[in-house]
Amino acid sequence: MPHGAGGGSDAYPSAWSVQTWVPGDTAHSGAHATSVSLAHDLAILILALRSVDPGGRVFDGHGRGGDLADHDEWVTQCLVRSRHLIDVGRATALWSTLRELPVSGPDVMSHRDLTPFNLLVDERGGETRLSGVLDGGGFGPADRALDLVAAWHVFDAPARQVLRDEVGAGEIEWRRGAAWAFQQAIGLGWYYEESNPEMSALGLSTLRRILADPELSSLV
Repeated sequence: MPHGAGGGSDAYPSAWSVQTWVPGDTAHSGAHATSVSLAHDLAILILALRSVDPGGRVFDGHGRGGDLADHDEWVTQCLVRSRHLIDVGRATALWSTLRELPVSGPDVMSHRDLTPFNLLVDERGGETRLSGVLDGGGFGPADRALDLVAAWHVFDAPARQVLRDEVGAGEIEWRRGAAWAFQQAIGLGWYYEESNPEMSALGLSTLRRILADPELSSLV
């Protein structure tokens, strides 16, 4: 929670704020893959974010959360650069199908970047629990499937199913969530391969989960 905010100055031109400290460690794409407790907490979070009234607002057209096909040029570039990292043939075929999925409902309020690096977790009673969420400045209306990227970034299939069931995501919504995770992950593996190996590993882990998923594989 913010304690205060300030405007820019000659020394620091951007706005700034003083925030409370939230204990916890950032989540990891491999360390919590089977955590049902964390899947439960993330489902509660996503539903809580969606419960906020958008006030008639819709997606603003910036970044993710609108039309999947708007990202074709970027995804194509990333696929070319990822030939040494993933099965690009399968990935291309899957994206060609996912990008055509229809919207699954009206825009809802969304964090818009629910990656492991923005999730704080701690261990309580032998379970991994969500303790905080970072980088909420993009909170706003977007595709209701967008925050479901967390399922693919963090969890293996059984825990993903827990999150899906508790959020109540239907078939199209769930697949669009996978599409947004794909769009996000395809740019991480190659781009950060040398400069940020941990970020690169997140992208490749997410892509492997998507490409190995039986439901998604059946689409191509």
